[in-house]
Amino acid sequence: MLNRRTYSLLILTAVATAGSAQENWPRFRGSTAMGVAEDDPALPEEWSATRNVLWTADVPGWGWSGPVIWGDKVFVTSVSSDGDYEKPKKGLYLGSGRPTPPEGSHEWKVFCFDLQSGRKVWEETAHRGQPQIPRHPKNTFASETPVTDGERLYVLFGDVGLYCYDLDGKLLWSHDIEPKETQYGYGAAASPVLQGDKLIMVYDNNEESFIAAFDKESGEQLWRTERDEPSTWATPFVWENDRRTEIVTAGVNMIRSYDPEGNLLWEMNGRMSHLTIPSPFAALG
Repeated sequence: MLNRRTYSLLILTAVATAGSAQENWPRFRGSTAMGVAEDDPALPEEWSATRNVLWTADVPGWGWSGPVIWGDKVFVTSVSSDGDYEKPKKGLYLGSGRPTPPEGSHEWKVFCFDLQSGRKVWEETAHRGQPQIPRHPKNTFASETPVTDGERLYVLFGDVGLYCYDLDGKLLWSHDIEPKETQYGYGAAASPVLQGDKLIMVYDNNEESFIAAFDKESGEQLWRTERDEPSTWATPFVWENDRRTEIVTAGVNMIRSYDPEGNLLWEMNGRMSHLTIPSPFAALG
């Protein structure tokens, strides 16, 4: 019997009641990758578990991934275990991760909820087994935010696999990911992004870092470019500027830009921290 420890998904009243008037939130940091939405005077300035909240839903397990919204559907991910493995903890950890993966069977789960009511529409298990890598003391095994194009949902569990579902929960294709050693055993966290007909992912680790693209419909790997980078956790940014489309990645060694075919366009030493986490973004042209 899996551990039923849960985290809660809360939907603010203003977001849910606006329904189709609201823009979809299809990926990490929203459709513009800026992490912000247009201001709305109906948005509450404060809330609690009961105040200014239309509904809540308990989600088994733990997940730091963000919810994504398309139409009347909300998608979230989580990982449950059959043991009482130590939960993510606050406070100082002094740069030390967990030395070994947790024991026992885990389930990497994908959920769909109705935006208006909070009713669970479907639940699917992407993977079941024992984790092969540790995790950051404050992290979970479900840190990557899914992405959707309104036809399919693309889910990345960074050290386990990449999964594509239709919006009714049917698995369309998947790719296993060979887990690699990461700095301090922190695991992976970079979310996938879409660029045209491609799904882009970055897996920076201490063994074999790469950026890769998959055909979003068939799942075929279109290209893979090795990266001279140690572990990072930054989501790539698709930059559609006046000159061209670029895929910009943050890194400890270099900030790099690739074209949609995986070729390096430029790189620069951004003097980034050895904990490279924030995603790039563009503003003001």
